[in-house]
Amino acid sequence: MKRGTWAEYWRKNRVGLAFISPWLAGLALFVVWPFLSSLYLSFTKYDIVHTPRWVGPTNYQVLLTEDPLFWKSLQVTLSYAAAAVPLGAVVGVGLALLLNQRVRGMAFFRAAFYVPSVVPTVATSVVFLWILNPEIGLLNGLLKQIGIKGPAYLTDPNTALPSLVAMSLWSIGGSMVVYLAGLKDIPVHLYEAAMIDGTSAFQRMRTITLPLLTPVILFNVVMSVIGSFQYFTEAYVMTQGGPEQSTTFFALYLFQRAWQFLDLGYASAMAWILFVIVVAVTLAILKTQSKWVHYRE
Repeated sequence: MKRGTWAEYWRKNRVGLAFISPWLAGLALFVVWPFLSSLYLSFTKYDIVHTPRWVGPTNYQVLLTEDPLFWKSLQVTLSYAAAAVPLGAVVGVGLALLLNQRVRGMAFFRAAFYVPSVVPTVATSVVFLWILNPEIGLLNGLLKQIGIKGPAYLTDPNTALPSLVAMSLWSIGGSMVVYLAGLKDIPVHLYEAAMIDGTSAFQRMRTITLPLLTPVILFNVVMSVIGSFQYFTEAYVMTQGGPEQSTTFFALYLFQRAWQFLDLGYASAMAWILFVIVVAVTLAILKTQSKWVHYRE
């Protein structure tokens, strides 16, 4: 902008800029500065105690070529996302369809399914530690009553990750509410016209409900993918990455490198690799929307 243009812009917007200046300061101090600092630190050797020492791309080279746990944690995270995201979408849409019915007491059921999603994650993890305990846990206790010996769940490498995937359904109420809002936004006259044409309930769901719900499904899938790559709290509280590193998620390994080994330069490089992966996967999903997402005109 020219000098006169800047002066005119400031004169017209100075009051508004003054009101949002606390937010701008917070954005610069707590978002932009840490974001850029982590990029610099990813090219350094830094342990908090000593001044960061520039090492160039060494951290990235070691990560990609000499650290098998990096690839293991990435595999665990991708496996979790590949299972939890589709499962969450199917169950979330199914619950929303059920809770969209006009029956007495539906408000109670909607609240009952939503409340678990706002329970603190640490509290949920502690409760599930007891539920999934192979010796005194509630789940195996119920299975024992019908003569079934339950698995070890979190202490068996073969069942630890599937157990966390199944546990993710506990907080499905958050996405279920978004799906329910999407269902409420579908015009009623489309269903009325379809009923006049003699379509069945399944046909109406296949040709009207699901197509017009795809924008909401896209949103929830993208958010779920991002959340899956940031999966940390449950694994940290319940398994610490075990057994046999079967639940060492990428974010958990990043945390361990940063705060257990005090290798913040290495952890910053991991964070930037995670950022690139999340952006790439998100863009790949968005690129497919023209083939399956239908927007109402």
